[in-house]
Amino acid sequence: MSTSQKPAVLILEDGNIFHGIAFGKIGTTTGEICFNTGMTGYQEVFTDPSYFGQVIIMNNVHVGNYGVKSADVESNSVKIKGLIGRNLEERYSRMQADYSLQQYLEEQGIVSIEGLDTRALVEHVRTRGAMNCIISSETSDVRALKKELAKVPPMDGLELASVVSTREVYQEGNPHSEIRIAVVDYGTKKNILKCLVSRGAYLRVYPAKTSFKEMEEFKPHGYFISNGPGDPAPMKYAVKTVKDILNSGRPLFGICLGHQLLALANDIPTFKMHHGNRPLNHPVKNLISGKCEITTKNNGFGVDPEAVRKSSLI
Repeated sequence: MSTSQKPAVLILEDGNIFHGIAFGKIGTTTGEICFNTGMTGYQEVFTDPSYFGQVIIMNNVHVGNYGVKSADVESNSVKIKGLIGRNLEERYSRMQADYSLQQYLEEQGIVSIEGLDTRALVEHVRTRGAMNCIISSETSDVRALKKELAKVPPMDGLELASVVSTREVYQEGNPHSEIRIAVVDYGTKKNILKCLVSRGAYLRVYPAKTSFKEMEEFKPHGYFISNGPGDPAPMKYAVKTVKDILNSGRPLFGICLGHQLLALANDIPTFKMHHGNRPLNHPVKNLISGKCEITTKNNGFGVDPEAVRKSSLI
């Protein structure tokens, strides 16, 4: 719970207004509202580049109670535009934590609101669908805030991957490894790269708009097309890159946004999901090994299943 008790307001695109208490930075922020149902892992969620441009509702009742640890990040900064919670906690109990959630969000410039019935809010978003919203703890002028909210573009049609991508090429892993993978960074998470390195791969990570020709100079054994934010449909440059990789015959794997780009490269369309799919606890069965794993997901767009069924690829 915030010690400031400064009032804050949340306004949805459909006109609904919610009043709560300010947390994090005092200010105003906008973005597409979405929700995550995970009971833990909030720091990893906040730093996931796939959430760039979004205001997130954390559906768990308490968020921040184990603080923030510098090592537990998926990128070099918080990527969400704002945070909504029922109880956002300043006090924390983990000895390994470096600072509180309040300190972290304030330092990262993230405007937040707490004291809301987040489960009712999530139910509303599930029913009405994704929409833009605005949070403010610096003004309660609803008319002025609605004017600002009206200026926010919809997520549908936004190209955001190149905004969060690395600006420079960098390497991960052992340069003498027998496995070389070229990673096209559209907003990759650090732990995805760690998983590849832990399996013996040497990675070279490239900015989003790097040409296939340049990446081929690395002589990779395969390509990884990363996750990332925004709509895949306007990413014509990325679709071309994926087509070039496919035509080369190199092994290719795409996750999240990368999976959607792989579909577009095969003339299979994508679509904006009604309210997205963002859990941290979905079991998935490996049909080869027979084992189940708990997975995290972050999807606001999907691949048209009917088009997949009609495709010559199956």
